[in-house]
Amino acid sequence: MAKQTKPGSNTISKLRLSAGNLAAKAPFEGLVRLIADIVLINLAIIASLVVRVTQYLLTTPPGVSYNLNKTLQLYVREYINSTWLLTLICVVVFALSGFYTYGRFYRGRYKALIIIQAVSIAHLIFGSLVYFGEGFLNIYIPRGAFVISWILITSFLLLARGWAYLWNKVVSSERTKQQKPEDRKIQTVLVIGGAGYIGSALLPKLLEKGYKVKLLDLLLYGTEPIQEFINHPRLSVIQADFRQIDKVVEATLDVDAVIHLGAIVGDPACALDENLTIEINLMATRMIAEVAKGSGVGRFIFASTCSVYGASEEKLDERSALNPVSLYARSKIASEKVLLNMADERFAPVILRFGTIYGLSGRTRFDLVVNLLTAKAVVDRQITIFGGDQWRPFLHVDDAGLAILQVLEAPLPLVRNQILNVGSNEQNYTIRQIGEIIHTVVPDAEMVDASTDLDKRNYWVNFHKIRSMLSFEPRWTVEQGVQQVIEAFRSGEVLDYKDARYSNVKFLTEEGIFRLARRENGWAYQLMDQSSSGEKLIVDL
Repeated sequence: MAKQTKPGSNTISKLRLSAGNLAAKAPFEGLVRLIADIVLINLAIIASLVVRVTQYLLTTPPGVSYNLNKTLQLYVREYINSTWLLTLICVVVFALSGFYTYGRFYRGRYKALIIIQAVSIAHLIFGSLVYFGEGFLNIYIPRGAFVISWILITSFLLLARGWAYLWNKVVSSERTKQQKPEDRKIQTVLVIGGAGYIGSALLPKLLEKGYKVKLLDLLLYGTEPIQEFINHPRLSVIQADFRQIDKVVEATLDVDAVIHLGAIVGDPACALDENLTIEINLMATRMIAEVAKGSGVGRFIFASTCSVYGASEEKLDERSALNPVSLYARSKIASEKVLLNMADERFAPVILRFGTIYGLSGRTRFDLVVNLLTAKAVVDRQITIFGGDQWRPFLHVDDAGLAILQVLEAPLPLVRNQILNVGSNEQNYTIRQIGEIIHTVVPDAEMVDASTDLDKRNYWVNFHKIRSMLSFEPRWTVEQGVQQVIEAFRSGEVLDYKDARYSNVKFLTEEGIFRLARRENGWAYQLMDQSSSGEKLIVDL
């Protein structure tokens, strides 16, 4: 049995917490910016002294004699004596203000405010040292030149940052115009939420196919789900919250496709905190998509769920009306809307509505029907069926990873802006039928019928579209998945299925990670309210 690490552990000595090439680029870019700032500071100081000398010469009354050479020598001496200290103070204050690290991702008025504040603090420190250290520092700078240098350094830095921003926008725009998504060879893939249940099953498939993978994940459950691949030469792991725009911007650099799996998953887990669910499942999804689109990444694969169909007595396909009965489902519908509304010739989202997942992966869950009932049969010798007549489509987690890989490698014109149910018609079962399948494998477990069932979901889903479009065929059956789970218990790979690490809602509750979402994001709440029954999301079906 592999050694298990504590969920949420931050002791990750083996992780390369960098974004591929960004790790090599960041120090170099920071050094270039530092040198450029030193040059700008000195140019500003020289310019301020020149302005002060010119002002002195122009304002000297006629008939008053002065020695131009002595005046120039005086100002040159003051420049030599003072510039090193002012430059040093400016560089230190700039570094502490994030000029060469996180501050590079600030934009607009906020960035200008940070620059003005940093230059002001640097001049305040310098002025204080000159004033109070007059007796031992031997530094003097004319007050007029001091004020002018503050204005010029601020102006030069603002102009330099503005020019760099405009230049990058022009270059990025031209690069995007020259290359359409379908013409772009996929070499590097960003997987957001890549250390989760599906992500840890997808990761080895991507690496086996030769892709470079950037994995952005908060690693709430530790590194165990991806431990086997930590040192893989084509894997870069970025431990971060995907709500942080600067981290998403970093991670999106130089990637050819984005696979967004990150979310609070499952009805009970989402119900713990509605605000946080909206922030993570919806608002972060829009931000990630906007960053990807702005970075010229055209391929965007989004993990949705068949739970969007809610409760229905009909056989459902991608054209069917949606009838969500949970916050989780509504958050996914709202996210689908956001992505499809963003679609154009250069941004092609693909929506994958997965069936109910089962089976083992790097981060196995035991809060899902097949895995949970199998665990109870093996450990508790009891299979408890609540209700039992509800239909569900089932899909092995390994097949979920396979479907994502097939969509990633499909010709973009074939899948762009498509909604695809992911599963197979043969694996539509009632909950009672799942219990009976498990009972045939574990015959000494008692079948128990519970009279109440609070879960209103009931949906039989048609998967003809993904089969005909991509020739997708699941490799696993429910029977094989049940046997896989049983073997995990017998081998000691799984010891306690009730451990919080195996349940989203238990882990999120016990770890107490929830923080209130910010209500000012009004658009998200409005869209959530609009994501109700009777809707159909149909794009190029």
